[in-house]
Amino acid sequence: MTGLTAHHPSWQRARSLARAAAGDPLPGVPRTLEDALGHALAEPLTALTDLPPFATSAMDGWAVSGPGPWQLGGRGVLAGQQPEPLAAGTAVPIATGAPLPPGASAVLRREHGEVERSTSLLHLAAPTAGPLPEGHDVRPRGQECRSGEPLLPAGTSVTPSVLGLAAASGYDRLVVHRRPSVELFVLGDELLDSGVPRGGRVRDALGPLLPSWLRGLGAEVIGRHRVADRLEELREAVAHSPADVVITTGSTAAGPVDFLHETLRLLDARMVVDSVSVRPGHPMLLAELPAAPDGRARRLVGLPGNPLAAVAGTATLAAPLLRALGGHADPEPRGAVIAEALPGHPRDTRLLPVRRAGTGVAPLPYDGPAMLRGLALADALAVVPPGGTAAGEAVELLPLPTG
Repeated sequence: MTGLTAHHPSWQRARSLARAAAGDPLPGVPRTLEDALGHALAEPLTALTDLPPFATSAMDGWAVSGPGPWQLGGRGVLAGQQPEPLAAGTAVPIATGAPLPPGASAVLRREHGEVERSTSLLHLAAPTAGPLPEGHDVRPRGQECRSGEPLLPAGTSVTPSVLGLAAASGYDRLVVHRRPSVELFVLGDELLDSGVPRGGRVRDALGPLLPSWLRGLGAEVIGRHRVADRLEELREAVAHSPADVVITTGSTAAGPVDFLHETLRLLDARMVVDSVSVRPGHPMLLAELPAAPDGRARRLVGLPGNPLAAVAGTATLAAPLLRALGGHADPEPRGAVIAEALPGHPRDTRLLPVRRAGTGVAPLPYDGPAMLRGLALADALAVVPPGGTAAGEAVELLPLPTG
């Protein structure tokens, strides 16, 4: 394998190397609002109009002009209608969100007004409260933003809330970074796809677990395949994968059928990370593969075969790589105070499943490299520094996918 190899970097250094290995984000592409969900903005979101685009009523009630009492008239104003001008000393019923009639000075909410039936005069229900202030219960034009005002920076992840803001601002399409394509190869002749473990073989847990997590990291999963423990089959699969990122599970150590390192050597890949000082999952790796026929750069993330170790590898190498390729801004670190001591490794960082306990977090049992029982109950992975953390101290938390 050519190039310099980063042997056993710290957990923090490994994540930095994975993020840097992405290089520039993938190109921006236009997408409809519906199709932009989960991508990252490739351009800043700028308001195409004032919001609100015109003064509107904040309440159901009456639009009034000047001090009361007011002569009530008109059919009322509903949202989506163009109102007639309002003469001084008059009022008209108005619905929440309806445009304020020209000449209106305020909105009197329904529960604060009384109509005198014999004269159709509208009075304040509590006249001792004083005159209705100008602009009362009115949402003025441009209260939220003005046309041309920056709303969100490039790199913002497109959530349902972002879609709503974009639609309100007048957008039909957004320019977003292309999702990195991922092909997942699950390695191991010992794996079963159905039923209970039998005959010395075990169920494949990572095939069902990883794709939804990778999609949550912004990837487009274009395939999931089982690959036998044979060097030539693995070499062919990796060499001909069209994906931006190949992710493998298993074969990262030096066992008798662990062929990933040899595969990378045969393909003349450049190793970026070869094992990380983290438990579980330290025999993980990241490599740069030869470019695709169309010139696209390709990377490979090798995850350990043990389930919790593979989850640690995903959080350590796949997450920062995929988010950077997709143009997503780095998330702000999340932290929490731990309710009880978290045991640490003497030299390496530990990633432990934890669950919220009151205002802090507490560790969960069943945290071995091959276990998923603790992870299934966890709210996050706690980043425990070498030597462990005492109760009452703060730790960084890594979010877990929820669907």
